[in-house]
Amino acid sequence: MKLRGQYHIPHNAIITVAGTVGVGKSTMVQALAEALDFRTSYEKVDQNPYLGRFYEDFEKWSFHLQIYFLAERFKEQKRMFEYGGGFVQDRSIYEDTGIFAKMHMENGTMNPVDYATYTSLFEAMVMTPYFTHPDLLIYLEGPLDVILERIRERGRPMEQQTPISYWEEMYGRYTEWMESFNACPVLRINVSNYDLLEKPEEIEMIVERIGSIMEHVR
Repeated sequence: MKLRGQYHIPHNAIITVAGTVGVGKSTMVQALAEALDFRTSYEKVDQNPYLGRFYEDFEKWSFHLQIYFLAERFKEQKRMFEYGGGFVQDRSIYEDTGIFAKMHMENGTMNPVDYATYTSLFEAMVMTPYFTHPDLLIYLEGPLDVILERIRERGRPMEQQTPISYWEEMYGRYTEWMESFNACPVLRINVSNYDLLEKPEEIEMIVERIGSIMEHVR
């Protein structure tokens, strides 16, 4: 099912899927990439040397984790730029600085000096020629109880050991972040309104909405 041409979505577009942990970003990325005949760009979770340590000790490893993610996302931005676009990306670089690092600094699990270093590095990176803002950010949202159930169902040990309060706070911070985000056009989609695992054909209505937005912003 190749839908890009039908809805006049440019072949060199970069579409980023954002949202809190467990909201279904990876499923959406794969479905969109197949429908649009685009490449995918995923978070390298399994190869991340800090993620497991981070969940065991936020204060000790939060800065290391965020620096790792920042470097990896910048390399992905460069790769997408060099390919000439045509990507669906799992999570944006903006979430790292606007949500995760900020949350740890405000909660005392990241030193303010480390946070200042991190944000300074982020700002320097996004001013380079290799940094391209997405043509569209798809924000996945939904009820907190649905998202918590998805986290439980996928059963990642490091996530199962994390207090529910952490996910609740992240959910609230995502909601707040989205209200002020303006780096690129946004399409908000409620995850309760589709089920791509049971009804993969529902991706077409999402592609139609993408095409409608991009027709007016390109």
